[in-house]
Amino acid sequence: MQFLDDSLHPQNQDKVVITAAPYGPEWSPQDFPEDIAITMEEQVQKAVDCYEAGATVLHLHVRELDGTGSKSLSKFNELIAGVREAVPDMIIQVGGSISFAPEGEGEAAKWLSDDTRHMLAELTPKPDQVTIAINTVQMNITELMAEDEVTGTSLCQPAYWEAYREMTVPAGPGWVEEHLKRLQDAKIQPHFQLTGMHSLETLERLVRRGIYRGPLNLTWVGIGGGFDGPNPYNFMEFIRRAPDGACLTLESLMKNVLPINTMAMALGLHPRCGIEDTLIDQHGNRMTSVEQIKQLVRMAHELGREVANGQEAREIYRINTWYNSVDETLAANGLTPNRLPGEKNVPLRGL
Repeated sequence: MQFLDDSLHPQNQDKVVITAAPYGPEWSPQDFPEDIAITMEEQVQKAVDCYEAGATVLHLHVRELDGTGSKSLSKFNELIAGVREAVPDMIIQVGGSISFAPEGEGEAAKWLSDDTRHMLAELTPKPDQVTIAINTVQMNITELMAEDEVTGTSLCQPAYWEAYREMTVPAGPGWVEEHLKRLQDAKIQPHFQLTGMHSLETLERLVRRGIYRGPLNLTWVGIGGGFDGPNPYNFMEFIRRAPDGACLTLESLMKNVLPINTMAMALGLHPRCGIEDTLIDQHGNRMTSVEQIKQLVRMAHELGREVANGQEAREIYRINTWYNSVDETLAANGLTPNRLPGEKNVPLRGL
């Protein structure tokens, strides 16, 4: 991404698109009973509360009535339908992991089978987005968690802790290409959850080969444990290398969430918050998803940035936009054209 002399001036930045992740599949209801929704009505109301607080993107997971993370696509359909009716302008972004929580004590925390994840392209009603990882990596969410941050939660159970410590994200090339094909056929926009530069480079190759033809909505996920860590040099290099036309959100974990979100908003990028990312504030106290959203709204206003409403967020994300060719996709996302046969040096972008 390019930064001009006035790129940090709020009048030259997009409005802030706040993503809320309020369902927190890694936590059990007893970890934060005041904020973890269980019934379908409560889960729909959680989306409404987040929207009214200022979030326009809902990162969606679902729970069963016993409080466990749901792996039932019919439950996803029910929640999507409820949210669509209650807050029609909100961008519904289904978490591509479905639910990575262990089903029982001592069981592995793992993503579901490739075939099950592919079925996210068949959800009815359709979500606006499904998140997709690029490249198989370790996803050890415990690496950046301090003991005092998770004291008293289900993650303190040795079996659960070990399950999350050993978790991986399966996202090999065959699965990624097939999943992108199915999402595009269904006109569901992928939202790319990228773990570092290697993921961004692979995504660019997919675009250059015509495997994906659409807008680039990216989230840099700085949670450590196989992903980039929350070192500012990591995400600044990622930002520098991201295509000029991409829409970029920064995401992290626990006490890293707020400082990274603050830097994102100052740079003209977008934040993500919610109990999936952190249960606590900077002082270690429980902080609800709605409280986190309201905090970001206040900070955005202090920085001089307005917060996008639902329709404005859809325009920024280019929801329902698709491209007809590799060249059109490259140009729309601000990427250098592919090299023509016999062409020397770096191909210049068209005027």
